[in-house]
Amino acid sequence: MPGNGLWRTKSVEQSIADTDEPGTKLRKDLTAWDLTVFGVAVVIGAGIFTLTASTAGNMAGPSVSLAFVLAAIACALAALCYAEFASTVPVAGSAYTFSYATFGEFAAWIIGWDLVLEFAVGAAAVGKGWSLYLETVLGQLGLDLKTTAQVGGLDVDWGSLLLVAVLTGLLIVGTKLSSRVSAVITAVKVAVVLLVVVLGIGYIKMENYSPYIPPAQSGPETGTGLEQSLFSLVTGFSGSTYGVLGLLAAASLVFFAFIGFDVVATTAEETRDPQRAVPRGILGSLAIVTVLYVAVSLVITGMVPYENLKTQPDGSRATLATAFADNGVDWAATVISVGALAGLTTVVMVLMLGQTRVLFAMSRDGLLPRGLARTGSHGTPVRITLIIGVLVAIAAGFFPAGKLEEMVNVGTLFAFVLVSAGVLVLRKTRPDLPRGFRVPLVPLVPILAIVACLWLMLNLTALTWVRFLVWMALGVVVYFAYSRRHSVLSTRGATAEPVVKPDEVP
Repeated sequence: MPGNGLWRTKSVEQSIADTDEPGTKLRKDLTAWDLTVFGVAVVIGAGIFTLTASTAGNMAGPSVSLAFVLAAIACALAALCYAEFASTVPVAGSAYTFSYATFGEFAAWIIGWDLVLEFAVGAAAVGKGWSLYLETVLGQLGLDLKTTAQVGGLDVDWGSLLLVAVLTGLLIVGTKLSSRVSAVITAVKVAVVLLVVVLGIGYIKMENYSPYIPPAQSGPETGTGLEQSLFSLVTGFSGSTYGVLGLLAAASLVFFAFIGFDVVATTAEETRDPQRAVPRGILGSLAIVTVLYVAVSLVITGMVPYENLKTQPDGSRATLATAFADNGVDWAATVISVGALAGLTTVVMVLMLGQTRVLFAMSRDGLLPRGLARTGSHGTPVRITLIIGVLVAIAAGFFPAGKLEEMVNVGTLFAFVLVSAGVLVLRKTRPDLPRGFRVPLVPLVPILAIVACLWLMLNLTALTWVRFLVWMALGVVVYFAYSRRHSVLSTRGATAEPVVKPDEVP
């Protein structure tokens, strides 16, 4: 529905036509298998090696496996909406592009600015985690080598700098090569996860599953003021440990172990058969990681009593290695560390890939300088990739991630809400569009996705919301200072009428 000013929309036909624009054309190299690998690569990170055990000990007990199922259901609802949009609008940019076609330019800018926060901050934070695991693995191999060094009085994390530099080079050379490297590394970490499951089965004691949902206990201090969840701040309701409420809180926490599948949608424009491949990649990767998460959580809580997995007074958190160490299998710690190192490698790479494709789409639309959207001889946006590589390297190499990681969560859920709502809008405004995949039970599924994501957002701290709103306010300033006047739609006459007829679009 074309419009003027803030609410002008970019038609689906125009978005598809722009993918053939000379000088900014991406190479179509990816298949459904490549997309599935990307999805598994970015979702299976350090979370499966650390989050599972600590969440069981502190919040849910053995029912952490059910928490993963509940989180997967909530995530699947949003994934169905992403699959329909990506098959209808197979264009780089993911939620940014989808919002441009439904809610208008201002909303698209806001979600694009939001995705910058999700992917860039996420890549920097995970890069720092990779460096720590590298130091651990080197130590286990007998090399006492620190991955941080003092340079001119400044702490420099050379481990994360090295990682980001190598991955930037891979992303410039080509998405297909990145997919192949990702496939090899992902195979390593999946093999480690399967080894954990197979090895751990032999140490399961059925009595550790009883009670499956431990009786509720008064919760630990959940923070005061802005440090508490927004839900607690508004309602005055305090959290609890274990019981049904503990299970639901655990589901809110482990949901973030699934974050990243939306990166698959950012590569739609580089896919050979996006109408079929993108939905398969999104839903296939989500199904695979759900099975792995549930299997690991069942094994770990069966190996040791859940009380053994509680966070220690000194702040040290339980990991998968904790369960194996309690059973005398200390060598497993080395294997798990290698698996985590491999896991984080692909997470950083795919997050950087998603970031570059979102900025590429925004630059091609003129909301950022159009020169950034130029593609090189390898069919990749070289300038944007280099810029993202430098920014992520600076953030990961010189600054602590701190609580910026929480902002990744609120940004992702915000994108999920808009995409789910966008399905409802586009079904009403453009029922004629061919859809390679259709969300079942509309409007029920999108509405449930919106409700589930909003509930999870309410469980984030109020301080995270404050930081998020500050970042969004900065985005509004940038939009009115630059993007609104330089928008391609503005130069086309402030409307989004397609320059090609719908029947001329392949």
